Parts: sequence; C-alpha cells; structure tokens
Amino acid sequence: MRIVIIGSVAGGTSAAAKARRNSEENEIVIYDMDSDISYSGCGLPYYIGEDYITREDLTPRNAAWFKKRFNIDIFTGHRVNSIYFTGKTLKVLNLATGEEFTDSYDRLVIATGASPVMPDISGIESSYVFPVRNVRNADSIKKFISGSRPDKAVIIGGGFIGLEMAENLSLQGISVTIIESGHHVMPSMDSDMAVYIEEHLNKNGVNLITGDTVKEITGSGTRVITGSGSVIETEMIIVAAGVRPNTELVKGSGMTTGTHGGIIVDDKMETSIPGVYAVGDCCEVKSTVTGEYIYRPLGSTANKMGRIAGDVITGGSLSFRGVAGTGIFRTFGLGVAQTGISEKEAAEAGIDYIASHNIKENISKYLKESSELVIKCIVERSSERILGVQIVGKDGVDKRIDVFVSAMTFGAKVSDLFHLDLAYAPPFATTKDPVMYSGMILDNALHRGRRLVTAGELIAHRELYTVIDVRSKTDYDKGHIEGAISIPHEELKERLGELDKNSKYVTHCNKGTTGNAAQNLLLNSGFSEVYNLSGGYNQYRVTKSIKD
Repeated sequence: MRIVIIGSVAGGTSAAAKARRNSEENEIVIYDMDSDISYSGCGLPYYIGEDYITREDLTPRNAAWFKKRFNIDIFTGHRVNSIYFTGKTLKVLNLATGEEFTDSYDRLVIATGASPVMPDISGIESSYVFPVRNVRNADSIKKFISGSRPDKAVIIGGGFIGLEMAENLSLQGISVTIIESGHHVMPSMDSDMAVYIEEHLNKNGVNLITGDTVKEITGSGTRVITGSGSVIETEMIIVAAGVRPNTELVKGSGMTTGTHGGIIVDDKMETSIPGVYAVGDCCEVKSTVTGEYIYRPLGSTANKMGRIAGDVITGGSLSFRGVAGTGIFRTFGLGVAQTGISEKEAAEAGIDYIASHNIKENISKYLKESSELVIKCIVERSSERILGVQIVGKDGVDKRIDVFVSAMTFGAKVSDLFHLDLAYAPPFATTKDPVMYSGMILDNALHRGRRLVTAGELIAHRELYTVIDVRSKTDYDKGHIEGAISIPHEELKERLGELDKNSKYVTHCNKGTTGNAAQNLLLNSGFSEVYNLSGGYNQYRVTKSIKD
C-alpha cells in the first residue's frame, strides 16, 4: 500500500511514524512545501524571546532522520497543486526546479495545517510586518530584531500568540502595543476573566488598545493608524490575528468542510471521501462538551489525530474522542488557561447554567511563594456537568486546568470534585485544593441553598438586592459597592434586628469565604433569600472596570 501524506509538521509526521510502527510493508511518502518539518510551532514566541533556545531545539528532526529511522520519504520544497480523488493521483510541483509531476496513492492523509490570517489592511505587505506561523517567520523576526534593534512594536491581535509574543518581545527590550479588535483580550474567554489579564499587561508596561482595529499601515511600516484615528509610531509590527485552515486543495471536490472552513472527519480521521484522511490544523474537531464541530488548532491535538490516522490506515483500532477545547499560555509570568465553553457561549446556547468565581491561594498561604488563582467554573444546573473552566494565576494554573479537564473527560459531576483525593503538602497545594473548593461552592449553590450571584448579575440588577458588606470598616472605606451596608462579620449576629428578613440580600467579603459565612448566618436565622457574591468584592471590582 502506498500512503501519501501532504504536510510534515505535527499531524503529518505523527501519522507517518505510527503507520510505519504498525507495518514495515507500506510505502510512505510525505510532501511539504516548507523547508522545515516536524517543528514546534508553539515554541516560536520563546525562540524569538529567549537567547538560549536555538533553531535546532524547534527542528530536531529532518528528512534524512525520518528516512534512516522509519524509511519514510519526505520531500520538502514540494507543493501539491491538485488532488484527483477519483483517480487517486496528485500533481506535485518541485519548487526548486519548477518541475511538476504526477504521483498516486492508495491512502491519502491531508495535513496541510493552517495559515496566519493577514487582515485586509493597506500597507500590511511592508517588510516591517511579520506573521508568526513557522520557523522561517521566527527566523525573520529574530534577524530583524538583531539587526535593527527596534525599541517599539505593535502586535495586531490579543489572543494566545499575541500575548505570548508581547512577553517575549519585552524580553528583548522592546516596548509593546497590542491592538485587539474585540472588547477585551482573549476573546474566547469571558470578559470578567480577561480583565485580570488586561490588568497584568498594564502593570507590565504594555499599551493595550481594545475595541479598535488597524485601518492602515504607513511610513513603510513604521506608523499604524487605527479605525478610531489613533496614530501609533512603531518600528515593527507582529500580526497575530489568528489562523485559518489550509483547505484550498479540497475546495470544489465535494469534501465536507465545517463552518470555520476546516475539513470534517469522523472518529477514524476519515473525510467524506473514502480512503482520504485529514489531521491537524486543517480540520475541525468535535467538542466533547457540546458535540458540535469546533476549530481548535493545537499541536497536541494534531499529534493525537496523526497517530490515530496512521493506526487506522494500517489496520489499527484507535479512534478520536474529540476535544474539550483546552488551551494554556503564559504572558509576563501570568498563566492563563481555559477548557470547555465560556459563560457567554453557555448563555447563547440557551443552557441553564450556574457560574462561580473562586479566588484562592495556589499553595499554603504562609509560604512566601504562594500566589492567588482565580478560577471560573460554569456548570449545567440539571446534570451538574462541568461545561467550562477558566483560570488565571501566577503558578499552579496548569495543574488545576488538567484536573478539571480530566474530570470533565470522564463525566464527573461538579459535586464529585470535593471527593478527589488530590496530592497535598504545603509547597504544592492547600488542604482543600482550589479545584475541590470550586466543587464545594457549586455543590452548596446547587443543593444546599447557598445561592450565588455573579458580579455581572449584581451590576445588571442592582436595584433588586440589599448588599451587606461584611468586611472590616477599613476595607469598606477603601472601596465598596454603591449603596452597600457596612456590617463587619463579627458584628452581624448582634445587628440582625436591623434587617428585614423578607428582603433579598447579597452578602460579600473580599473573596467569598466570609461572605459565605455571613450567608449561612442569615439563612440559619430565618432570612428567606440570601445570595453570596461570587468571588467577593475583588471580583466585583474587576468586573465593574470592564468597558462596555
């Protein structure tokens, strides 16, 4: 059997390697128009920012290595121009010689990846403008920084790559402006979590512009004019406006594609055309949360899909179960992670859900290296199914998001989280880990009458609630919710007579714990409707600061 693979990064090489491990009999050929193969695309920002990371670290394998190790023929600098599915043939162009030839296949794997979105902006073709997608792009950026020593850069886009690039350009002594067309950075996250990222960026000297677009690039690439009319002088521009799947080869073929333009595959990685498979960033994948096809281009997913395709093609039984949509990155030392769907997506889907904000130390508070985590968890009311989680914090973000997504993958209810036997010692966790605490908060809200109100809900319906601030008078005087009654927790029991038991109350402290204690006191004293403010005043403060 002759297996032909188009594309030799994560998905393509993973498919080829697994097919070879399963069988020595098959002929395996890969074509790729690039010169680099099997590289770490996710490592590009760090290659740019850190001097100790070399090109070889990102490109540890070449075509000769694959030939020697796996007897796989990889032809770089070769572009597949056409696929003729009926005859199972390809037209391939050798970019070095200009020669075009025909090849045939018995099984075909499309692993063409994705290309950076280059917005339709006048002047974007300037030599001072750089996308960030492959190693050659990163080489160009490093060479420019080394030769020109720029002091200022503009990044178009405030998603994963844009925020990683902000940190790594800063490491090179470059002042950064980020322009994000959405109302906040990380548009895939909810605004009440993205605001923590924005505060952190501002503290680290990033000039952040949201809700605006780049209208024009002038001065041969040294001046950016925004849609609102702002003029920003710069010395280089990074385009990090997202990617789109490379599916030009299959357009007009009848192959099924999704709403994002990616190829749709089944759980065996087979497309709608028999004998043709697709893996990686050119594909849409099924969400394990919603069952819908989503576009989540990640190297980890591409590797998994490639392994499954290579196994299936050679008679194996592996199958793809979908993804929760998990992602994580770091910017200026702040970890940011998410999985599943956001609160906004849950609301748009008409799901009856509950959301909590849990602000807790990542390890025992008395250790000097402890720091806060903010965890937002979205849960379906009827089933207790965890729909999505978003976390920001300095340390421990990766550990917690992985616990959450593992629980989601294996169908845990939110009330199961408290019963997890998680590892504890002061340098690694708290006695009740923040994951367990999120489970406790939501279980109490769903089953034990300890209802929550989010800051967003309180702001939108402020007139419905009497707010009791149970923090110290000193904290209250520093800042408080408009119209809130100040009753420090230690005074609350003695002052219950001042309150109407039939009113609708919201109690709060700084983060939520003492607010819950006050809620308990009121409910146990016969008050009929009492809510705890999710995330306390800290969450209210940042939510209130969000721009409409």
